[in-house]
Amino acid sequence: MLRRLPITIPFKPLVHGYRSAARLVYRVMPKGLFTRTFLIIVAPIVILQSVLVFVFMERHYQLVSRRMSEAVVREIAAVVYVLDNFSQDQDYVKVEQMASSALGMSMTVLPLEPLPPPAPKPFFDVIDKELSLAISEKIGKPFWIDTVGRSRFVEIRIQLENSILRVFTRRSQTYASNSHIFLVWMFLTSLVLIFIALLFLRNQIRPIVRLADAAEGFGKGRPVEDFRASGAREVRRASLAFIDMRRRIERQIEQRTTMLAGVSHDLRTILTRLRLQLAFLENTPESEAMRKDVDEMSHMLEDYLAFASGDGDEHIEMTDMALLLEEIEEEAEISGYAVTTRFDGHSEAEVKRLSMKRCLSNLVTNGCKYGNRVDVVGCIENNWLVITIDDDGPGIPEDQREVAFQAFHRLDLARNQDETGSGLGLSIARDIARSHGGDLYLDDSPLGGLRAKLRVPA
Repeated sequence: MLRRLPITIPFKPLVHGYRSAARLVYRVMPKGLFTRTFLIIVAPIVILQSVLVFVFMERHYQLVSRRMSEAVVREIAAVVYVLDNFSQDQDYVKVEQMASSALGMSMTVLPLEPLPPPAPKPFFDVIDKELSLAISEKIGKPFWIDTVGRSRFVEIRIQLENSILRVFTRRSQTYASNSHIFLVWMFLTSLVLIFIALLFLRNQIRPIVRLADAAEGFGKGRPVEDFRASGAREVRRASLAFIDMRRRIERQIEQRTTMLAGVSHDLRTILTRLRLQLAFLENTPESEAMRKDVDEMSHMLEDYLAFASGDGDEHIEMTDMALLLEEIEEEAEISGYAVTTRFDGHSEAEVKRLSMKRCLSNLVTNGCKYGNRVDVVGCIENNWLVITIDDDGPGIPEDQREVAFQAFHRLDLARNQDETGSGLGLSIARDIARSHGGDLYLDDSPLGGLRAKLRVPA
């Protein structure tokens, strides 16, 4: 019976290295669509130009420079041959004239003396390399070259038997001097093409940015009125899908609000008739209990309507949050609660004022119901409005804090069972926070109770 051997993965280190490199590249690479697309356009152009420059320098430039250097050295070799094998006049006038008129060089025959020490060689100098190689192969005599001292000329000294031949030739005769024109045209053309590509790329990215801004604004409850579909076909499809989705959501909210307005009108009519009927009854313990039940039903109805209708009809406005907190503190003091508020720094933020006041009032009211002291502190940091509400009540266990945000859910084990309520206070507060593009969190309070932390964009 054959036994299957365990399969090993020989490429596991390679996979691990690839994933590490991918994570590193992700951290280093830009996150924006414009910069990523720009890199996608520029990177191939830079790589292509680098390859072209390398091939050009290695092939064309060096080959042409080698041929030109060899041509100059052959002319010098001919003069050296003439000086070694034919008699000359005393001052070598004919040789110097021939070099000047026929070869375009300045040649001088100097008395025999030691050659200067080797000059420092430039790291990237094709002239020095090719000339030295050609002189060694064609002439085969001791020589000295200076390609650095004079920018326009190259000095060559060759040691003969009884003299020194000094040659000055133009630098342009020893290498391809017009090669930079190719590089300049290549780089300038690339810059022009990149600039044109950036203009087109910006026009293509702009509809995507507008779509993202519209979606973000709609998610924060801000009006999106001037948005329209534009850009490429795929972007237009996404924009039209967003517009249809927004219309469906707005239509659904409008229908729900209309329905709830009708339901609330009918229920309030019934509650009003009950109050009128109770008004004609004698003041007995039973009638008093019925009045309390009717009042509780009225409060619960208002909470249900507030939770269901939301804050879709309210517009965002610049609000002084410090004054808003002072209003909440004054209302709490009128109701007999101990509430202290404080706002640090700049206090103006763009929020839905009535909705934000309802959110903070719900949180402060919850803290006052279950505790004796409530502290409210607000600030704006990094363009975020942060408000914390601390109380000294019994708090909520950590594993029950998310459950507390559920609609119609009351944690009677953690809170006071004698208090009545609909269980919608935290749900309404979180919905308002999320409609602003933020959220509401629960944590332990330094006062010993519960901390509610509201964080929304300012």
